[in-house]
Amino acid sequence: MLQEDKKIIEGIIKKDEKTLFYFYKAYSPIIHKFVNQQIKDRTLAQEIVNDIFLDFIEKIRDFRGECSLKTYLFTIARNKVIDSIRKKKIEKILFSALPSYIVDALKIVFIDEKIEKKELAKKIKKVLHRLPNDYQLVLRLKYMEGERVKNIAKKLSKRFKATESLIFRARKAFIKIFNSLP
Repeated sequence: MLQEDKKIIEGIIKKDEKTLFYFYKAYSPIIHKFVNQQIKDRTLAQEIVNDIFLDFIEKIRDFRGECSLKTYLFTIARNKVIDSIRKKKIEKILFSALPSYIVDALKIVFIDEKIEKKELAKKIKKVLHRLPNDYQLVLRLKYMEGERVKNIAKKLSKRFKATESLIFRARKAFIKIFNSLP
């Protein structure tokens, strides 16, 4: 571990504001640039950057020095970006096949009142487990792993149109079950 990294860690653990400020000023521009390149939304990128630094501070005691602080910070950043992208994809699944008035109502529930991500994740997991295996598989491949329909069709040894239909039916079933759960 670099000597400078050790000083930064010790300073942050001791709640030294100067060290924390120095660390934030040194790394926030490059972290922000990285996040913004992935997300392409400046406001959301700034929120994610703030979350990254908060997570970093919370996890600093677990840091074992197996990599540099910069690498550790970028690992947290990468995971936060992936979480954000997954959340957008999940919202797409939920919102894409619904009429606009229902979408607006769901946005009020999910965004304005900010239901905790964990609750939403639990509900989505519960819905996925209630779906038939082929529906689970295509939804995971398409929306969680970001696979193209063409690639999913190859993996399943199905024609493109048959795979599209399967994804459509899976989405419909997902929405039906999602709406029936409390």
